[in-house]
Amino acid sequence: MDEARRDAIIQEATYAYWLEMETTINYLAISVDLDGIRAEEIKKSLAADVQTEITHAQELAHRIKEIGGRVPGSSAFKPEQASLQPPEDSTDVVAAIHGVIEAENCAIKQYNKIIRLCDGIDYVTQDLCIKLLADEEKHRREFVGFLKEYEKD
Repeated sequence: MDEARRDAIIQEATYAYWLEMETTINYLAISVDLDGIRAEEIKKSLAADVQTEITHAQELAHRIKEIGGRVPGSSAFKPEQASLQPPEDSTDVVAAIHGVIEAENCAIKQYNKIIRLCDGIDYVTQDLCIKLLADEEKHRREFVGFLKEYEKD
């Protein structure tokens, strides 16, 4: 693979890495911060997904290193997930669900971008991103289902 394409793949994989790290932080915060009976299933789901998101970040970090990149430390972190912050009202479960769906949509878009970028050039990174994409689509589907139930009320 030429150097320019490799650098582009590293840059996009690094962005995906940061998305996973930021999602981990926010899922952890929301899974603890939400209040109320109606929040319990959402909190359980997000708490369980913290480990999944960390694993995604670890897999991306290893791949970035394997293709010649460097995994950045926290000083390079720039938060972007405004919609995934714990809601001001700790009982606003619907706002939390919308934030999760938006974050999953962003991750899905990023993985599709990397998959296209890698096509015919870097099958290992492409395969990893296809696997991560499937996880993100499954998680989004779960929260779209939660949203249907909450918006019915």
